[in-house]
Order: sequence, then C-alpha cells, then structure tokens
Amino acid sequence: MTRWTAGRDYTFRAMADTTIPDTALAVFVDALDTANVRVGEQFPGESPRRQPVHTVYGGAHLFKADLAQKLGAVALRSLHEHAPDAATLGAALGFDRAMAERIYPRVVDKLTREPVEDFRIDFEDGFGSRPDEEEDRVARSAADEVASALAARTLPPSIGIRIKPLSEELKRRSLRTFDLFLTRLVERTGGVLPPNFVVTLPKITSPAQVAALASACDAFEYWRELPSGLLRFELMIETTQSVFAPDGRVALPRLIAEGGGRIVAAHFGAYDYTAACGITAAHQHMLHPACDFAKHVMQVALAGTGIWLSDSITNVMPIGSREVVHRAWRLHAEHVRHSLVTGFYQGWDLHPAQFPPRYAAVYAFFLDGLDAASERLRNFVHKAAQATLVGDVFDDAATGQGLLNYFLRAMNCGAITECEAIAMSGLTLDELRGRSFVKILATRRGQA
Repeated sequence: MTRWTAGRDYTFRAMADTTIPDTALAVFVDALDTANVRVGEQFPGESPRRQPVHTVYGGAHLFKADLAQKLGAVALRSLHEHAPDAATLGAALGFDRAMAERIYPRVVDKLTREPVEDFRIDFEDGFGSRPDEEEDRVARSAADEVASALAARTLPPSIGIRIKPLSEELKRRSLRTFDLFLTRLVERTGGVLPPNFVVTLPKITSPAQVAALASACDAFEYWRELPSGLLRFELMIETTQSVFAPDGRVALPRLIAEGGGRIVAAHFGAYDYTAACGITAAHQHMLHPACDFAKHVMQVALAGTGIWLSDSITNVMPIGSREVVHRAWRLHAEHVRHSLVTGFYQGWDLHPAQFPPRYAAVYAFFLDGLDAASERLRNFVHKAAQATLVGDVFDDAATGQGLLNYFLRAMNCGAITECEAIAMSGLTLDELRGRSFVKILATRRGQA
C-alpha cells in the first residue's frame, strides 16, 4: 500500500475548507486507480446472458441430433400420465390450487416448446470406462450429431461436453476426447461452434488441471485458426480440494485465475463432495449441511464475478407407479426450491420425467413472490424519480437491482411473459432489456 508522509522541508499551509493539500491527496488517491480497475475487472457483476435453469446430462453414446425433442416428448408424456390436470400436479408437489392452475399451462407450454435449456454430452460418469477405440468412435459420432442438429436447428439453447477428469490416470484420455470431438465438430460446421457451447471439467483436485484445460483451449484455437477465447469451460466443484486449497485458502479464486477468462460457470456435485467428506451413502443428498457449507463458500468466492452457479442433482428417479413418481417429484421440487432460495438458479436433471417438477418448482418460486416484488420495484422507481424533485437521496440501488434481476430471471425461465413483466414492474421493455437499475434511475431522474 502506498502511504504519504511529509518530507522534512514540508511547510503546512492552511486552506479554507480542507487540511490535506491536493498534492498530498493525489499520492494516495491516484494509487487507488490500479486497484479499482482490477476490482472492476474481477467483479464485473452478474452476466447479462441468459442462465439456463437446468443442465441435462446424458451419456455421449446416446446423444442424437433430435434428442432434445425426444426428451421433451417423454417429459410431456410423464406429465400427462401422472398429472393430467393442475389439481393432480398441485397435490403431488404440495402447491395450492390457485398456484397449480397458474403454472400448469406454463409447464405444458415449456415442455412443448423448449423442454431442454442446456445439455451436456457426457464422457464421464454417464459414459463410463470404455476401450479407447470405442471412446474415439463415440467422440466423433457425437460431434457429427451436434453438427447435424446445429444445421437442423434442433439443438437446445446451450450445449457442451463433459470430459473425464485430468487425473494422472485419465488426463491423456480426457484431452484426446476433447480434441477429437472438437476437431470433428469444426470440420463438419466450417469452424462454427454451437451457441453457448461449453466444456465441463470434473473432479478438480489441483489448479494445474484447470490451467491444462485452458492451455488445451489455447492450443486448439491456435492450430485451428479460431478466434482466441472462443472456447469456454465450466468447473465442477465436487472435491474438497476445489473448495479449500492445501494451505487453507479458498481454492476457487485460484482456479478461476488459472482459467484465463474462459470459465463461465461452477457446478456443485453433491454426491462426490459428500463422499469426499466421509459422509455415508444413506445421508448423501443435496440438503446435507456439508453441501450448504460448500455452496456458501462458492457464493462468497464468486459473487460479482459473473460466473454462474449451479446446484447438483436429485438422484431419485420418477419412474414407476403414480405414487412413486409423485413422491420423487415432490422431493425434486423441494430440492429445486432449496437451491433457488439459497441463490442457485440452475441445477442438474438426469431424466426427462424430472423436467415437470423442475419447471413447476421454478415457476412457483418466481410467481409466489411476484406481486410483492412488483410493488417494491414500482415503489423504488417512483422514489428515484421523486428524489430529484424533493432533494432526497435515493441510495438503495443494490436492492433495486436485486428486484430487477428477479424479474429478468422470471422472464428468462418462462415463469412470466415480457408483457406480464412490463405490466407488473412498471418498466418499459427497453429498461428491462437494459438490465441495469442504475441506468433506469439515471434516465428517469433526467426526465423528471
């Protein structure tokens, strides 16, 4: 830290309003420039991109160009079979009748129009250990299917691959799959990646593993003459070493730094993490206090960075009789709501029958607090405009931004439409799309 101390020959000169001379003040004020710029770069705020509410994982050997549509059909069939009307869905999930009536048509619409928001072609747990020749073949065939889906416009809004860990045993296999898949994909698409394409790195135990994947991205872009920084990846936080480093420091800032600006998300893995903590299988689940602790650390470490957070899975599948399905649906909905309440707006789904409770829980979460949020947001905007007229100071922009983010997430996930958001928030569509409460204040104060 730069400190200013008066030289021996300094003579105090009295000033009318302040004591510290400008020349002295400049020494330690100017020293803040670099630090403030660095903070702004490290903590740019929430990403303006649309965050998926879920990531669906499926074995790479099963991926086909029309998989998203097929999964949607299975999800819709499960809904119609086990909850043919709003009352049945509400009873299954514990929603009151009014809420169930409100969300049911939205869930049906979502499963029909866009059942999968994000899909991960899995070469790790969902694929397993297979002969090298088979994984090579699947890496190429999966890339072919992605290229076909991209051409046919049947891909979900976001997609990617999960490679194997960069452990000593699997590092070469993992990076070979990374290279094979991407090489085949860019050859089939003329160098174009699908929108929001991402690579998922699991079971991280060292910052060097993150650095290695970043280097692989650098090398692939260089040799394929692709734009630098095109490839993005996300981290799975499912080992104790990815939460705390051996020296006791929080590990995430170092992991993010090693990603060289390529990391877009951090996904929590409840089952590997609880196993690593020595928790027995019977008690390994998303609501375990050990999971909440790890996720709180993730939140604090990544708040303001623009890196998305994603929660884990419900591993009880809704398969069987209506009673069994309803029990699994309610558990899944409880897990989803817990994630949302704790600030994790994304999670994993492993089976299409999990989509109905996922979307129902998400919609209910946002709709349940929408009236109160609408009133608060309109009140905040009104006070902001009045502040200029009456001379008051309106300095609670952070809360206003939080309320605006609530509307943006509700709108992005399909809980409300653009028209509903405009009517309830009192904002214009341009103001909503601008995503900045501070800018809304500035504009409205200027018009007051």
